Amino acid sequence: MTGLPGATGKSFAGLDLRHQILDGQFFKLCDFRGANLRGASLRGTSFSGCDLRDADLRDTDLSYAKFSAIRTHDPEYGRTNVTGALWQGATLRNVTVERVVGWPDAF
Repeated sequence: MTGLPGATGKSFAGLDLRHQILDGQFFKLCDFRGANLRGASLRGTSFSGCDLRDADLRDTDLSYAKFSAIRTHDPEYGRTNVTGALWQGATLRNVTVERVVGWPDAF
């Protein structure tokens, strides 16, 4: 499923999307609860109003991704790269970022 297109209002809940290349895609109001995105490339991908609770984002490349009005909690980001990512309107609770590259100091 490499190159999964962006979507509006779709459910990807619980799907195995490990190592997928989703660079530059736009997801609006999508449900990613419990999705396995481990090792995926999400460079420059936009998540607007998406639910990412319990999604596995470990070892992903989220560099220059955009997050607006998303919901997430208790994620373990592992060796994730978030350099240049934008987090406006993101609700982040109890985020674990020990090995995250590029995490903004403001959080």
